[in-house]
Amino acid sequence: MKKVQIKHPDRDPDFVTGAYSDGVVINGFLFVSGQAAVDFKASRFVLGTIEEETARTLDNIKAIVEAAGASMDDVVKCTAHLADINEFDRYNEVYSRYFTGIKPARTTVQSVLAEGIKVEIDCIVSL
Repeated sequence: MKKVQIKHPDRDPDFVTGAYSDGVVINGFLFVSGQAAVDFKASRFVLGTIEEETARTLDNIKAIVEAAGASMDDVVKCTAHLADINEFDRYNEVYSRYFTGIKPARTTVQSVLAEGIKVEIDCIVSL
């Protein structure tokens, strides 16, 4: 089985955020690494409200998913980490706009997140 790396289409090749791929395709699935409110063109985190960070995070996921030839309707599982679980309802309102029809399975937990970010989301996509 051959793995195929998927990169965010706006990623600056010099912007290294860690020892991981944005996404990896194998066996008909795309595995998207944890994404956050990153501006890939400017190579920096963009901090804001939970709503703003959730939207930017999901926009980043959408770009990676589409780069692999899929759509957000193909997302089957998400795991979300919130810095403050008390912001769940506000996060969930934005999150729900990105998925129509059958929603992906999801786990949402409170976590200690780096760089002052409020949300990090990863997902699995059926191709």
